[in-house]
Amino acid sequence: MLDRILLISDLHLEEQRPDITASFKQFLENNRGNCSALYILGDLFEVWIGDDAKSPLAKEVALELCQFNQAGSAIYLMHGNRDFLLGTDYAESCCATLIDEPFALSANNLEILLLHGDSLCTDDADYQAFRFMVRDPSWQSEFLSRSIEDRVAYAQEARRQSQLATSHKSMEIMDVNGSAVQSLFAENTQQIVIHGHTHRPAVHNVALDSISETFGKRIVLGDWNKKLWYVEVSAGEVELRSAPLSS
Repeated sequence: MLDRILLISDLHLEEQRPDITASFKQFLENNRGNCSALYILGDLFEVWIGDDAKSPLAKEVALELCQFNQAGSAIYLMHGNRDFLLGTDYAESCCATLIDEPFALSANNLEILLLHGDSLCTDDADYQAFRFMVRDPSWQSEFLSRSIEDRVAYAQEARRQSQLATSHKSMEIMDVNGSAVQSLFAENTQQIVIHGHTHRPAVHNVALDSISETFGKRIVLGDWNKKLWYVEVSAGEVELRSAPLSS
């Protein structure tokens, strides 16, 4: 197996976007047996209300991922802000392993830190308060004890309120905070960070030490709304790439 690693995030799979699902299946087909690992850094699904509420789409995705795994690629799943309730039962059905953030990845003589990215958006105080609430195990346990119908209704209302709130927020507030990025690098040894969430694909050089002129690299994965985005780690290089969605 090639020492080639792929990373993706923010597919936001849902029944209303069969083009994204088709693109994901094609992406897996194109890379089946051709990489050592696939890391999905959150928001694989647009919404996830519990492993016991699996849809036909979720089952289809699990089957595709297992086939990808059986061809020789390890699969790792990280929670995003949409699918933070995704649990070990569903991960196992995908032949995948759940990982916490930040996650330290050592590959190709590179040390890389992985996260979804929403924890860096500290200027959005309302969102951070919501994130703190829904990541609490007690809140999750209570929510998952509700009927599926109640959870669906809650998710629909939360999505409506989120869209309304987002429409009144500046783009700057919803992007990462510079100080939060600096702190992340200062608190960890890795000098490469890869994340998604902001839907602003780019490669940023981050000044770590003005005296020694040391720079880190922050690579932001894009969402799969208009094209697919992925990072490829191979032969000691890290590249952000994109391709058209399937028609």
